[in-house]
Amino acid sequence: MMNTIKPLKSASSLLMLLLVLAGCSVAPIYQKAEVTTPAAYKEVQANSNWKEAQPSEEVARGDWWKIFADDSLNEMESQAMAANQNLKAAAARLKQSRALRQDARAGLLPQVNAGLGANRGRAAPASQGLPENARMPTSTTYNAQLGASYELDLFGRVASSIDAATADTQKNEALFQSVQLALQADVAQAYFLLRELDAEQALYAATVELRSKTLKLVQTRFNEGDISELDLARAKAELATAQSESLGLARSRAVAEHALAVLLGKTPAEFNFLPRPLSRIVVNVPAGLPSALLERRPDIAAAERSMAAANARTGVARSAFFPRLDITGSAGYASASLGDLLNWSSRTFLLGPLLSMPLFDGGRRQASVDRAGAVYEEDVANYRQTVLNAFREVEDNLADLRILRDQTQAQDNAVQAAERAAKLSHVQYREGSVSYLNVIDADRTVLQQQRIAAQLDGARARSAVSLIRALGGGWDSRSPAVATIKHVQVANAE
Repeated sequence: MMNTIKPLKSASSLLMLLLVLAGCSVAPIYQKAEVTTPAAYKEVQANSNWKEAQPSEEVARGDWWKIFADDSLNEMESQAMAANQNLKAAAARLKQSRALRQDARAGLLPQVNAGLGANRGRAAPASQGLPENARMPTSTTYNAQLGASYELDLFGRVASSIDAATADTQKNEALFQSVQLALQADVAQAYFLLRELDAEQALYAATVELRSKTLKLVQTRFNEGDISELDLARAKAELATAQSESLGLARSRAVAEHALAVLLGKTPAEFNFLPRPLSRIVVNVPAGLPSALLERRPDIAAAERSMAAANARTGVARSAFFPRLDITGSAGYASASLGDLLNWSSRTFLLGPLLSMPLFDGGRRQASVDRAGAVYEEDVANYRQTVLNAFREVEDNLADLRILRDQTQAQDNAVQAAERAAKLSHVQYREGSVSYLNVIDADRTVLQQQRIAAQLDGARARSAVSLIRALGGGWDSRSPAVATIKHVQVANAE
């Protein structure tokens, strides 16, 4: 009885030891890298005109473009989300990552396989201690087996692999969100660029019409002998110049329209955007606190998850220095006759653990650990650089909107003054008090100032989109994560 108890105690002790080791992990404890976060954005602190503003309650976080209240833009964003090929490619990469995570999780379960086969062979006479010329019979063996294997995760190799695959999946989820946000922003910016070009073309259409009327007036005065042919030639040159520049804008518009079509997942032949000049757009974008940026930006989330994956892979590399225990077993039938294969007397089985550990590998395991540590250090640096770039992009766009607001006001004054000067020059020319050069110069100035004003309106709309993108997308003030954030107004109502 005592002899029976001792082996049982030894087996129990060994089992308890293995279970304890299975709970051990040599992976380093993961801690998110520290980054310096300012208390407030520089542009907010430097501008005393910023006011607190609340985001639109009805605009969901994902549908940030609805803040522009433009049905055409809303429809195009929906089309892009459904048909853009880059977004579909990003979704496919996410599926790949999820499959790899499932592959890693399979290491937690036993691997079971079945086999059915036949072996035919003949032993060498020398192996049986027989003379060299001895005749050896040829035999056939039939096998039917069911096998299983399982790695007991003594030092966390499997668990670390799962942690790394999970972090990779989370990184790819964030990258998918980043691609989606970039697509949404690209569609909005291409849309506003197209409308900006339409506004400039409308200016040129009005200019061509005005210069055509002016040419008729000059032609009449020339026919009556009031002016020289020089003024007539100048009027014709100005009309032709305006027509040429209008055609140059048409070329730029065609390229912009084709680019927008591709973003929507269409060929240029399938897409036609009717002219719609851009009017001035003023929106309030809540910038929030800098600390919220770390949670909102999908590229920052992806960089942080990349660090976590690298940290887990360091654990996988370290586990190679410790023993690996594989438990394998098989059971089945083996017979020299196919008819006797499934007889009870033909049954076979094999069961046994295998504890293995390489003793010398020329430094390969240490190299793997060193490489994993270096990858982690690289990901830490990339994470911090991503955060720095995020702060820069937000500050850039805050500055853009602030300066563009003031520049637009100054440009409006310039347009008004140029239009007044052009009106006076036309009156004075008809009265004969100034030459036609004054009229040409005044008309050119009006067109130039109006074009700059249209371009500034487009720049403000695109900068608003860029700021939303830099902030990580839309917002929802009802969300507990952002409910306590103070928002700033980045564009004032005119």
